Amino acid sequence: MDYSQFLMMPQEIGLLLVFLLVFLYDTFMPQRSQRMLPLFTTILFAIYTVLAFIPMGFGEAFGAMFESTPATWVMKNVLNVGVFIVLLQAVKWTNDDFVSVRRGEFYELILLTLFGMFLMISSRHFLLFVIGLETASLPIAALAAFEKRYYESREAAAKYVFTAIFSSAIFMLGISFVYGLAGTLYFNDIAMAVTTANPLLIVAVAFVIAGVGYKLSLVPFHQWTADVYQGAPTAVTSYLSVISKGAAAFAFLVILVQAFGSIYSQVWEWMLYAIIVLTITIGNLFAMRQRNLKRFLAYSSISQAGYIMLGVIAYSTVGMASMMYYVLVYIFSNLAAFGVIAVIERATGKVTMDDYNGLFRTNPWLAFTMMLAMFSLGGIPPFAGFFSKFFIFMGAANQGTVAIYVLVFIALVNTIISLYYYLLVVKAMFIRQDDCAVPYIDSHWTEELGLTICVMGIIAVGLASGIYAFLNQTTASMASFFPAIG
Repeated sequence: MDYSQFLMMPQEIGLLLVFLLVFLYDTFMPQRSQRMLPLFTTILFAIYTVLAFIPMGFGEAFGAMFESTPATWVMKNVLNVGVFIVLLQAVKWTNDDFVSVRRGEFYELILLTLFGMFLMISSRHFLLFVIGLETASLPIAALAAFEKRYYESREAAAKYVFTAIFSSAIFMLGISFVYGLAGTLYFNDIAMAVTTANPLLIVAVAFVIAGVGYKLSLVPFHQWTADVYQGAPTAVTSYLSVISKGAAAFAFLVILVQAFGSIYSQVWEWMLYAIIVLTITIGNLFAMRQRNLKRFLAYSSISQAGYIMLGVIAYSTVGMASMMYYVLVYIFSNLAAFGVIAVIERATGKVTMDDYNGLFRTNPWLAFTMMLAMFSLGGIPPFAGFFSKFFIFMGAANQGTVAIYVLVFIALVNTIISLYYYLLVVKAMFIRQDDCAVPYIDSHWTEELGLTICVMGIIAVGLASGIYAFLNQTTASMASFFPAIG
């Protein structure tokens, strides 16, 4: 075996090194030093995240089963940024009395699931993809049950395990059909072998979409989402809502384009049309009915998954770039919202929308952060969420077909509908008054730093996107007036 192939996996090797150091610290450091484990892990991961931005090791490895490209490098770095924010926001929670006895397991499971997601992103063979999928999925069940003293946490883990088992079985069945048709599990070889639609191929692709759709909470594979989001610890819910979703979205794009790209218009284009419309619409409709903010954001994340899938249906490099940009913005926006929820839940145990009445009077910083998160998730300019939706709509619309125009129009209408329920949270914080409002909360400095990074991301990425769009439009206008310049 040529061990130089491991040089094609710098981010994975670096992540395993972080995991090993955290494990050694948790195992051998004396009890009096254990309270520093969360901060040690966060700082170590921050160093790894910075070093991972150095591009290196692009190419294939292990018989072309694994491939590292600039696109996979960017997507992994986006996920690293999100995980760093999650770890930062979880420092105070993991040092609480009940959680502290298992704080090491929390960080080790987080890093292990991230490693599995990296394998999913870079896999070019279904066997390696399944290994990554299971590595990313099974530890999340343990994370969901982390606060096992609560019935809801145990229930969340049980539901996640059962749905993961069924979705994996469906996914493997689809892969077996694909192997029977193509005689290979390599994505590129499948694309060359499968060029004509037939009933078995349609069923196979449908099963594959169902298996990955479970990870993305796409309708109708979303039934587990609200209960798991509500029952799991908020730190785990925030990780599950953005990191897992972002990795699955990119892996989904790779599978559909590289393995089934030759049958795009014959088989899976119309499947995704239906799934996207159902996901965005049903996610919005159910979000309107929620009073528990974790369930509220669960259905919001279902709807957001539909928007992310517009990058896949765009079937172009522009669509892929807009999808990765959307995931980055979604990380900042959703983690800002979950960060506020985590702070308030840890201090008061309150998680319903009515509990946030008058929050601006007692905790203006938390209310301001939540407001920016809601504005960004709703797509209100000039925040980053507006430009993420704009770019992903434009990427999809570039196909120029009537069907895609209808799809984008439905997504646009749903965006307007979503503003209603996002603004309900803002209304509760700034307009409604309550004599029993959440008292002033002295949040931990790591929680404040995590929220600050999210706020800066929402504002800075939005301003940068606005400037880019303005300069791009200005350049195009100048080219029309001065063809020689264009």
